[in-house]
Amino acid sequence: MTGRLHRRGFTLIELLVVMSIIGLLLTIAVPRYFHTVERSRETILKHDLSVLREAIDKYYGDLGDYPDALPALVGKHYIRTVPIDPITRSAATWTVVASEDPDHPGMRDVHSGSPASGLDGTAFATW
Repeated sequence: MTGRLHRRGFTLIELLVVMSIIGLLLTIAVPRYFHTVERSRETILKHDLSVLREAIDKYYGDLGDYPDALPALVGKHYIRTVPIDPITRSAATWTVVASEDPDHPGMRDVHSGSPASGLDGTAFATW
């Protein structure tokens, strides 16, 4: 074999072009991914707050008093467990709002305990 050997494979330029295309696609996809994750956490938070508020209202409607704390809703089977706050990732960080009615003490509302703000700029603690 006196002829030149042909090696199969990619040249350095081809590899650099492919790597730059992959990098470009990642710079477009990764921010969208994290935005989607944040939006899904906010959706879960809204749902959990809705479920908790509905359970508080049912508790009040059935018993005529507000629950003392979130575990009271579990004890009376209005919810199965206290949900985990998707923002703080803890079930112990919920902030309860006490009733202002002296005849009906207890908690009348619940908010996230996170000091952060949502994608719309409002604080999670005000939702």
